[in-house]
Amino acid sequence: MVTKKKTPSRGKQPSGRKKKAQSAGGLRRWFPVLVKLGIVGLILLAAYSVYLDAVVTQKFEGKKWAIPAQVYSRPLELYEGQLLNPNELQAQLRRQGYQAVRDVRRPGTFARSGNRFTIYSRGFHFPDGAEPSRYASVVFSGNEVVSLRGRAAETIPLLRLDPQLIGGIYPSTFEDRILIRESQAPKQLTKALLAIEDKNFYDHWGISPSSIARAFLVNLRAGGVIQGGSTLTQQLVKNFYLSNERTLTRKINEAIMSVLLDFHYSKDDILETYLNEVYLGQHGRRAIHGFGLASHFYFAQPIQELSAARVALLVGLVKGPSYYDPRRFPERAKERRNLVLDVMADEGVVPRSEAERSKKLPLGVVTREQLNTSAYPAYIDMVKKQLREDYDERDLTSEGLRIFTNMDPIIQRFAQASMTDTVGQLEKDNPDLQGAMVVTSAQTGDLLAVVGDKNPGYVGFNRALDARRPVGSLLKPAIYLTGLEQPSRYTLTTSVNDSPIQVDDGRGGLWKPANYDGKSRGIVPLQEALARSYNQAAIQTGMALGLNNVLNTIERLGIEKNLPPYPSVMLGAASLSLMDVASMYQTIASGGFRMPLRAIDAVVDARGQPLRRYSLSVERAFDSAPMELLRHAMGQVMREGTGRRAYWSISQDIQLAGKSGTTNDLRDSWFAGFTGNLMAVAWLGNDDNSPTNLTGSSGALRVWTRLMQQVPIKSVQPLNSEQIEYVWTKPAENVRTGKSCEGAVKVPYIKGSEPEDYQGCGRTVIEPAKTLFDSIKSWFE
Repeated sequence: MVTKKKTPSRGKQPSGRKKKAQSAGGLRRWFPVLVKLGIVGLILLAAYSVYLDAVVTQKFEGKKWAIPAQVYSRPLELYEGQLLNPNELQAQLRRQGYQAVRDVRRPGTFARSGNRFTIYSRGFHFPDGAEPSRYASVVFSGNEVVSLRGRAAETIPLLRLDPQLIGGIYPSTFEDRILIRESQAPKQLTKALLAIEDKNFYDHWGISPSSIARAFLVNLRAGGVIQGGSTLTQQLVKNFYLSNERTLTRKINEAIMSVLLDFHYSKDDILETYLNEVYLGQHGRRAIHGFGLASHFYFAQPIQELSAARVALLVGLVKGPSYYDPRRFPERAKERRNLVLDVMADEGVVPRSEAERSKKLPLGVVTREQLNTSAYPAYIDMVKKQLREDYDERDLTSEGLRIFTNMDPIIQRFAQASMTDTVGQLEKDNPDLQGAMVVTSAQTGDLLAVVGDKNPGYVGFNRALDARRPVGSLLKPAIYLTGLEQPSRYTLTTSVNDSPIQVDDGRGGLWKPANYDGKSRGIVPLQEALARSYNQAAIQTGMALGLNNVLNTIERLGIEKNLPPYPSVMLGAASLSLMDVASMYQTIASGGFRMPLRAIDAVVDARGQPLRRYSLSVERAFDSAPMELLRHAMGQVMREGTGRRAYWSISQDIQLAGKSGTTNDLRDSWFAGFTGNLMAVAWLGNDDNSPTNLTGSSGALRVWTRLMQQVPIKSVQPLNSEQIEYVWTKPAENVRTGKSCEGAVKVPYIKGSEPEDYQGCGRTVIEPAKTLFDSIKSWFE
């Protein structure tokens, strides 16, 4: 039987062929779907790219940053005859980043040999115009500039240095930067940056896959990470547009936006933005962005003056400002800097010899104390207060305004040190003791220094502006000035009554003021009552003159606050701020002229165009004759009264004037006084108003004196009123006398008000009224 060979049926074909057929059929069915999905994906990617493109262009072409206002001190001006300690000049030059060199050849350098300085100043654009850089030779004799000459030995009338940057007014992000153009950056900086961070910056399209591989090899050869894989464009996109989160989505966005940024803008625009955006450090809450600010933050120098070693350090910080912080980790920072110097030499940015020489140099980073930015919060508070009267907060924190102030950095530092040192001595018995101080120019009202805390860098409650405290005897000069404006009734030697008194307190009760020591002196000369701060005499005189008249004098002196019409106000029961008191004593120091205390001199915009000048405004409030009498009496406060402690450390040849103040239970210690060129008010007390056990003389006067003995001061000068004549007098008896008689004192009087009685060296006689000839003759006695 023949059997047939079985052939496979169609329904039982091999499984492999079957699967291929099924797969092909499936692909044919799904291909249109996949194509459609791809098209949709491309459309979505294109749409998303269009969105990212709008994000990139809108921010890059708009306002990139909120630029804080920069606040500058007044410039240090040198001229022949100026009083200045040469050591302070040298210290100020160093604080402003001037480099001490042997041979002065470029701006920002100086040399010193004994009392001779050679200075090459930096150019600077002031509100009143550009000041060119200038070479000058400065010679001192003691604390006085006696010669100021140029390179060709020509006399220079005035050398104005660039002002010190003392702070800023920051946005809520606390980002700070000094904008620079790419052309302003040293060529070494841009070349070193590209060599380290993005060697092919000018060749790629925003992203560079080859850079990742190259960076790996470079880091391997260097034995450390000195080169990154991301391009500068990618770094800029991450910092400028995105966050630091490490996600795939962020990396995709970064890549797309980098390509778009590179497509739209030139390499130089991208590089310039990177130079201003890159994060390079932290100062408290203040974030340091950009190489322009970093140069000042680390070296107190403009970026144009940086050496190769300092350029290398800044470039090295890009990798990790916190990790390589040169102030916290100097050895780590130095190692990083030297690696960058090696790369700079390898790439031909600097000669190998210069790189090796630079590697041996110290880092040269200034201390935070030397840096001094944000070291004057009390003064900056005053600046803000005055600015907010004219500008919106947004303008102050985002428009790059430049604020030129009247702060004298040398006087400010001495004021801070005087407060800190004195309180440091006194707080052994009172650890909570606090203090504040205000210093002005005696003649112009320029606000030279403000101290708001015993720790001057403390940012918080500013006692100089915001504290309101009873002022004690500081208002007594207003009482006696009210009387001295009536020469027919009161002179400096008029007898006043220092006896017990009780008066209506204005609130339905009786008030019985007493002297500090509880004793009464009876009849005393007016100037002695002020010099020794007798409370009873002050109230007796004030009530005789009329309380409202005294309050009017206080207002004319500059205290605009409405004071309650109570007799106790004349002894300082009203609470005032240091600025209130400073306004009053400024009027006395200037010889009777009312003027605002000016913290700000001028404001310019980001392009250097002036917006406003805060010009000196002067109004005569008092005639010079009675004001001269008051100033003379306040000089007696310093010679014989409650301020005599000042002469323990200040030369007797210098005429001072001032007044102490002490409140009940020794809760507040005040002193306000002036020299020929400076006026200062100091306060010490406890914030909880508890007793300090300090009088004005034992507390605040010590702060005031410590300041005045450290800065150049001039004597208070007579006002030279034609109405004043000086007469030899015995003040206790209120009689004229001969200049050789015992107890004779030369006292100023408004003409016609001098004592009628004359007492020779042995007896008293009544003389007729003086003739014009007698007055002329007295000038020569």
